[in-house]
Amino acid sequence: MKYFLKLILFVAITCEAFSQSKNSTQLNEIVKKNYEAAINKAIEKEYSQAIVLLQQIIETDSNYVDAYLSLAGVYAEIKNHAAAISYFEKAFIKDSARTFFYNLPYAINLAGNGEFEKAIQTLNKYLSNNQHGETARKAGEYRKKCFEFAIEQQKKSLDNSYQFVPINMGDSINSNESEYFPSLTIDGSELVFTRNVGNTNEDFFSSKALNKTWEKAVPLLGNVNTKLNEGAQNISQDGQWLVFTACNRSDSWGGCDIYISYFTKTGWSEAINLGGNINSDQWDSQPCLSPDKKDLYFASRRWGGFGGSDIYVSHLLPNGNWSIPENLGPEINTKGDESSPFIHSDNQTLFFTSNGLVGYGGDDLFLIRKGPNAVWSQLENLGFPINTIHQEGTLFVAANATTAYYSSNKSDSRGGLDIYSFELPKHIRAQKTLWIKGVVFDKKTLQGLPATVELTELETSRLVSTIQTDEKGNYLMTLPVGKNYAFTVNRKNYLFYSDNFLLKQNDSDSAYEKNIALQPIEINAAIILKNIFFDNAKSNLKIESQLELEKIVQLLTLNPSLQIQISGHTDNIGKEIDNNLLSENRANAVVSFLIDKGVSKNRLTSKGFGDTKPIATNETEQGRTQNRRTEMKITAH
Repeated sequence: MKYFLKLILFVAITCEAFSQSKNSTQLNEIVKKNYEAAINKAIEKEYSQAIVLLQQIIETDSNYVDAYLSLAGVYAEIKNHAAAISYFEKAFIKDSARTFFYNLPYAINLAGNGEFEKAIQTLNKYLSNNQHGETARKAGEYRKKCFEFAIEQQKKSLDNSYQFVPINMGDSINSNESEYFPSLTIDGSELVFTRNVGNTNEDFFSSKALNKTWEKAVPLLGNVNTKLNEGAQNISQDGQWLVFTACNRSDSWGGCDIYISYFTKTGWSEAINLGGNINSDQWDSQPCLSPDKKDLYFASRRWGGFGGSDIYVSHLLPNGNWSIPENLGPEINTKGDESSPFIHSDNQTLFFTSNGLVGYGGDDLFLIRKGPNAVWSQLENLGFPINTIHQEGTLFVAANATTAYYSSNKSDSRGGLDIYSFELPKHIRAQKTLWIKGVVFDKKTLQGLPATVELTELETSRLVSTIQTDEKGNYLMTLPVGKNYAFTVNRKNYLFYSDNFLLKQNDSDSAYEKNIALQPIEINAAIILKNIFFDNAKSNLKIESQLELEKIVQLLTLNPSLQIQISGHTDNIGKEIDNNLLSENRANAVVSFLIDKGVSKNRLTSKGFGDTKPIATNETEQGRTQNRRTEMKITAH
């Protein structure tokens, strides 16, 4: 039973005794009957009816202190802290001596309303009394520590203008049952969540976005929902995998295990237990996939952790199995409980809850960012009012890094927990993430091809992500903004494909769709080397070209009979003789690099074509940019 509901019961049992001892002969029997009825309604969670009855009591007997205290308790239970504060203060005015011990819940509600300074003043007053039992004193000292933390956070706040305005997602998503664990595909076209049907069976539901409007949610198609409970799910960014938790099944390794379902032509497949590498004989739950589906984060109470529930990660191996999970270590895990991990589509920002770290009280939401060499940064508390005096649950943040989704039982709830969206403050946002999707296919046969797609930072050559297309060549890859990337597609016996996404300063809202035709390795097959870079009007290779040049070396090493021609091209700005010389020097620069890397010069030729072979108009800067290019053509095989 929750703390404030316990307060209501305490008022009902003990405070009436105080009243009767003072003036039992004057108690109105109707008031007593209504008071008992109000308490019963509160216990049954029929809070609005309890409030009506308690207010009627006050109208009948304005000195009935129990009713004020109970109203404060009911309003606290429904998180209307302002109303709770008001009724506590009215009770204090009526009888300051008898209500002294209610300064603790009063202080908690002050904090719930963001009045942390006043909450600490109230707690100091409360703790000054030596008649508290040990449990009550510890509770007061714990809350004081939390509220002091809150004040320090306010002093360090980077955005004091932030307004926390959760928006109920409406009747298409929410019902008179409880909805929770929201999870979206990267394009925001599908929302999957758990619904507690009839308060007896947890199933997965889905809603599709049509013209920015959510359609009526329906149970997931296929065989993933059963008569047993399924919950704590996460849908992969491409919408093809669903990982979730199920408990006490015949194939379970422990009480609760992690399962996976795959999207098929007929809907979602039957659940598959992820096996003994992932699951233990203890509680394993709340899985979340990285955007490239290479990492699986989850919470577990398995032996060997730092406390109760710790966060772990497992990596997908080349053979399709999952690695032995790794504990994320003391930078994240504590002696308390860490749970509800969510890795954002930037594949760098991890959100989770913890009650072992200092916070506002109960479970708080935190984030931590993965830096170079996969080293985690300092933890950040998401701050008030996202974190409150209450237990915070799972959080999902959309690819735009601005919109967050969570569950709450606010006053406008349709029933139980509802799913809400809200805007995150700027200083705790992940990296905004775009994405690219399409099909890789054979240029000659037009058949889809399984291939490897890589995303690499141009400035550092750090591999950001690598994915495999499906058997039909379909792929989806995330593109965190703020960096410049090389994008390459590779398959044995084909020329690689290269492109780039210059997102360091480009804050585009556009996603990309690119269908990629790979060319079989054969004579006269040619590609544009889109990641060969030169300074304006110069032929010195820029450092960002290193990645593409190494790709050519790798291609020639794997295919020792290949001979290639490197050709340089310019736009038509400037003198023809200068353009010819520049294009020739640039082609020679590439060939010189390859020779320095051990490629025989007998396999290499170079030629400068100047502006004689444009592939776009020279009337626009965009067209001229395309014409300034380096190409590679197979001359012998």
